[in-house]
Parts: sequence; C-alpha cells; structure tokens
Amino acid sequence: MTEAAPIVFVVDDDPSVRRAIKRLLESVGLEVQSFGSAPEFLHGIPHAPSCLVLDIRLPGISGLDFQRQLAEANIHIPIIFITGHGDIPMSVRAMKAGAVEFFTKPFRDQDLLDAIHISIEQDRARRQREAEIATLRERFESLSAREREVIAMVVSGMLNKHIAAEIGTTENTVKVHRSRAREKMQAKSLADLVKMVERLKIPLKRAS
Repeated sequence: MTEAAPIVFVVDDDPSVRRAIKRLLESVGLEVQSFGSAPEFLHGIPHAPSCLVLDIRLPGISGLDFQRQLAEANIHIPIIFITGHGDIPMSVRAMKAGAVEFFTKPFRDQDLLDAIHISIEQDRARRQREAEIATLRERFESLSAREREVIAMVVSGMLNKHIAAEIGTTENTVKVHRSRAREKMQAKSLADLVKMVERLKIPLKRAS
C-alpha cells in the first residue's frame, strides 16, 4: 500500500507568518495546511505522516495548553513551536512535553525545514510501529483461547510437560497448540514469537 504524502500543519494567528511558512514549505515540495487557531486544526488531522508548526501565543488557548490537550486526546503528532515572545522556562516546558523544537522568531528557514523533516520521520516511524502492532494484535486475536494460554506459558519459559500438567492435557497436545499458534502468528522461531508477545504486552504465566 502506497503511503500518503506527508503534510505539515501550521497554526499561527498571524496571516503573514502563515503565508511565509506556507511558501517556504511548498518551495521544497511539502504539502501544507494552515490555520489561525488551534480548534480549526483539529478538523484536519490526516492519516499520513505529519507534524505541527505551532505558535505559542494563540487566541483562546496557548500553544502549550494545546500541546497538553492533544496528548490527553491521544493525538500523537510531532510539534515544533515558534514564538516571538519565548523564554527559557517556556521552551523547557515545551520540550519536556515532547516538542521536537522551539524556535524564537526570527528563525533560519533551514533550521525550520530540518526540524520538520525530523518530525515527519518520527511520525512515519511511529505510524509504522502502530501498524505492526495492530497486525500482531489481529493475529493474536485469531488464536483460540487454549492456544493463547499455551503461548503465554511457552513464552514465560515453561516446558511442554509442565504446561501439560498445568492445563491437564498431554505433551503432544501442547505441541500441537504451540505449532498452530506459531503458524497463526507467523513467527519464524520461538525467539521471534517471544518478541511478538512482548510487543503486545501479553500477561504471562510465570514458570514456578
């Protein structure tokens, strides 16, 4: 499946700043959407690698408060702050909350472009990880209840004979469940299966 083209969102209440940044980004082939306030932006988040160039001082809500609201809403988008009235405590707060960069106007065009490319790559990697986890989750959900139980025990380090005793069956039956589960999960090896289960954070039955 072809990945959607990356997009950069610009939220700044100064139309001249929005136009200048839009021209800069479009000059290097980036798609841009600009907004004059934070609420406007919420209607345009795409399913594509993206980042947000966000002014600190906005009408209605500050950029820092909006950053917090996005995090609380589970909207994960790399943020690059720009401001004409920044200070060190403000920049520290933004960076601690996960901002990629914090620029004080005027800033170098190349510095902004570099930060945007880093942000888009971060978002692309995050989306890929989430897609992989969703695929693994779908495979895990295809397992029977017994297969899930056996795999949790296998991954925790229990031997087939101990698993058989635990669930009241034979070793051969455990081997069958284990083989089918590994096939459904498309795991190439036990080590591969262990990594998959760890990524899914499946609760394990610990060996005694």
